Amino acid sequence: MDFVVDLKRKLAQLVTELPAETPAEWSFDDVAEWSKDHHSSASSQPLPQLEDTTSDAATERERELSKLRAQMSELMNRKRVKPREVLASLPPLDFMSLETSQGLVHRRTRRWSAEDWIGCIPIGAALTARAEYWALLALDPNLANSEPKRALYLDTETTGLGGGAGIFAFLIGLAWFDDEQHLVLEQLLLRSPADEAAQLEALVERLSASSVLITFNGKSFDWPLLASRFVMNRLQVPRIVQHLDLLHVARRLHKPRMVRVNLKALEVETLALDRGPDIDGAEMGPRYNHFLRTGDEEALRPVIEHNAIDVLSMVALAGLYGEPLERMDGADLVPLGRVFRRARDFDRAQCVVERAVKLGAGTDAQRLRAELAKARGDRDSALSHFEVLCETVDDPSLRLELAKLYEHHAKRPRQALELLERGTGESVADAERRRLRLQRKSQASRHR
Repeated sequence: MDFVVDLKRKLAQLVTELPAETPAEWSFDDVAEWSKDHHSSASSQPLPQLEDTTSDAATERERELSKLRAQMSELMNRKRVKPREVLASLPPLDFMSLETSQGLVHRRTRRWSAEDWIGCIPIGAALTARAEYWALLALDPNLANSEPKRALYLDTETTGLGGGAGIFAFLIGLAWFDDEQHLVLEQLLLRSPADEAAQLEALVERLSASSVLITFNGKSFDWPLLASRFVMNRLQVPRIVQHLDLLHVARRLHKPRMVRVNLKALEVETLALDRGPDIDGAEMGPRYNHFLRTGDEEALRPVIEHNAIDVLSMVALAGLYGEPLERMDGADLVPLGRVFRRARDFDRAQCVVERAVKLGAGTDAQRLRAELAKARGDRDSALSHFEVLCETVDDPSLRLELAKLYEHHAKRPRQALELLERGTGESVADAERRRLRLQRKSQASRHR
């Protein structure tokens, strides 16, 4: 009798053959769920469904079983970055102190492979990101000339949230890719405010080797603050050739579906990364002041962890935005298509909207497809799309678009007049002018 072998039971039979280094905390349910939601291109094929039909199928079943073992081995050997677990296991202030001409620099460095993952995004996605997408999404053509391989990611923790001469960055988090394509995370800590000039000089060293600076709200906060600190320390302010502020891109793409577009919300909504309990920004300065007074290193642990995760999340977002068509879901593809249309990149916009419709993005995607057809001058397609929309959606603005197409393109004033009577959302004066014009055209068409 034919029967289907239960996948979960078959996985359990393979446990003794899986690699010894498999993370203990990953259950088979965890792996199966992760494989479903966050697979890479190397493992995009679904796990085979094993079916035992006859005794003659034993050889085929063994081949399927071997394939399954190989896939599971690959999945379970692939590491995912779990920043909080990694960082929490380290001493809070395991920083190396280096003497420089400007004073002491206190550095802490960690490395990750491009094969590791931050949430559902591989670290290597930022390494291979396409700068042209960054330029389009940031509405900054100059970013197309940047080199993602030489990007410098930056985030600061400061003694206060506002401006003022007394506010400074006591912790600077940086990340970049080295020659071996490892992601290097470096944090610069001020054990004493007297070492600020040395900290800033270390920052200059990293900036000089970079092609583009990447921040989250850095154009409004981090970089102006750092620039003022260079001036306060009588140092030349470094020139930033290119600056990609991910906050601007995130708002453009995700604001339609997110109440607040901040880094922690983006981690959950777009990166499938839950950082867990986190420190409030208002606590940063008081904890640092407590450390200066008492030397209590443990007080800075959550600050250092917070900063490190912020930087890693920016790397993941840069990877997401550097190849958005492949990595975004339908809800975010619609704003992406609107950005491309605004940049008059109609070919990319068309690819995005078709993918959004296919992924079930609903009325918003269908409307964008209609608007894009109109923008490209394909009035027949636009008319057809708007007709379908008006049949299913009660929206005056859609009726107005269709009425315009009926009047000026299809030369069907009576249909346009019918839409006008149902309401097009225009002002009373504009609607009346349109009505009179359509009535004249409708009468003229009867006498032909």
